[in-house]
Amino acid sequence: MGVRLVRDSEKGVGMDVGLKRELEEKVRSGERLSREDGIALYESDDLAWLGGLAHEVRTRKNGDVVHFNVNRHLNMTNVCTASCAYCSFQRKPGEKDAYTMRIEEAVKLAKSMEGENLTELHIVNGLHPNLPWRYYPRSLRELKAALPDVSLKAFTATEIHHFETISGLSASEILDELIDAGLESLTGGGAEIFDWEVRQHIVDHRTHWEDWSRIHRLAHEKGLKTPCTMLYGHIEEPRHRVDHVLRLRELQDETGGFQVFIPLRYQHDFVDVKDGKVRNRLQARTQMATGAEALKTFAVSRLLFDNVPHVKVFWVMHGVQTAQLALQHGADDMDGSVVEYKITHDADNYGTPNKLTREDLLDLIRDAGFRPVERNTRYEIIREYDGPDPARRESPQPMRV
Repeated sequence: MGVRLVRDSEKGVGMDVGLKRELEEKVRSGERLSREDGIALYESDDLAWLGGLAHEVRTRKNGDVVHFNVNRHLNMTNVCTASCAYCSFQRKPGEKDAYTMRIEEAVKLAKSMEGENLTELHIVNGLHPNLPWRYYPRSLRELKAALPDVSLKAFTATEIHHFETISGLSASEILDELIDAGLESLTGGGAEIFDWEVRQHIVDHRTHWEDWSRIHRLAHEKGLKTPCTMLYGHIEEPRHRVDHVLRLRELQDETGGFQVFIPLRYQHDFVDVKDGKVRNRLQARTQMATGAEALKTFAVSRLLFDNVPHVKVFWVMHGVQTAQLALQHGADDMDGSVVEYKITHDADNYGTPNKLTREDLLDLIRDAGFRPVERNTRYEIIREYDGPDPARRESPQPMRV
């Protein structure tokens, strides 16, 4: 099926009614959408229709549930050999704000985060040029000893690739040792946009699709379930997003190891110019994705990615209100009670909070019209909560399907 668009002088670009019907029929019958279908969906300006279709799929897969977890982020070093064009987190050795924690410091900080029945520690670092390989498995062992009931979701595929370089070990050997030390999941980072047409302009490390997919494939073979991500809203076009999702969908067909897909909104650097260095080199020629573009990205991703069970909205990168709306546009997971997120923050410059507690998340999910379910890293249910009060006239409800 080709892309068929009709242009109206007052309405801009609209989708042919026949094409809409074809896409609806494919979605409702469970037929897999094609690359052309994905591009056509992005070109539609009917967000209500698109969101409703994605909401049908998320409801079929996950009912009226929104998952969340109680987690904390730990970044043990921001020293990094790479200078990716979009990144404001990285520092070079000797820079004023560069830091590297001793393992004892990292454990102490993690222990201070232990309250509120924490279930997950999310660990991402820079690609440090001088830290020895042994620092990493040792850190996991000591963190696990200090927090035995907390799942360790740690390291991007880019970090695993870096560990191969500094250790001389294969990724398989590295993963075996990290799993033995307590690793339960990789993180999904390092994906950005896989298409080289875009990637060569935004990424300054050597982990591209071939190595990213190789490492997640190995993790899945070893029994790990992992997330996958996409950084959108910078210099890429919708066709690059479609290509990105379809690569992941094909890998998921092979391994079945992805639990959740996480669209991550590219951020401008509103805060990190205190030292006079603007590290985000993309922002001079980009605009961040609008709320409508974010919701379209969630909807199209949910419709294309038919073999992944969950789609997560990371509220830190989208703002709280857009995150709530994403739950009506295909997402069924609202990332957890992050206290400090150093990679990006105050993403929309509208006062996005530093922290959402468990109670905050429960309120936000109910306010969006859904029933909260607390999960762990493996998406096992920890506790189910009551949904919105049906006796309240103003109580919100999800879109009807």
